[in-house]
Amino acid sequence: MQIQRIAPDGWERYRRIRLRALQDAPDAFGTTLQEAASRHEAAWREQLDALATFIAVLDRQDAGTARGAPDTSSPSNAFLIGMWVAPPYRGLGVGVQLIEAVCAWARAEGFSRLTLDVADDNKAAIDLYARMGFAETGERGTLPPPRTHILEHRRVFLL
Repeated sequence: MQIQRIAPDGWERYRRIRLRALQDAPDAFGTTLQEAASRHEAAWREQLDALATFIAVLDRQDAGTARGAPDTSSPSNAFLIGMWVAPPYRGLGVGVQLIEAVCAWARAEGFSRLTLDVADDNKAAIDLYARMGFAETGERGTLPPPRTHILEHRRVFLL
């Protein structure tokens, strides 16, 4: 397995995997499929320039993705966002390697914590994050409209 960091010129590749993720797990992300599909090239490039974006490649296929984002309200914190593993590759360690890549990025950037939000009913993701050392913070929230019925909680990992 390879973990590749995607630069802005890889926007079409990232767009494809992001749309797959939103089709597969629409209730796991703040963005909807319709919102993402309507974005123009410039928006995809801008995101890839601003966020550390990783894609896992297994058997020459894009098997999953995860992103690291600085927390603009706290200079010591970064976020793990956009985490997704394609169904045929779940249970093979893809998620672990993606999380490790985002952790390595966060450490290299000088962050001391990595935070994420996860839907309360996403047991597989919660189990993975717990195994990787992400602890519940007690903070709770929901996805943005129109999916405010989806409850989520925050987890943190001390780098």
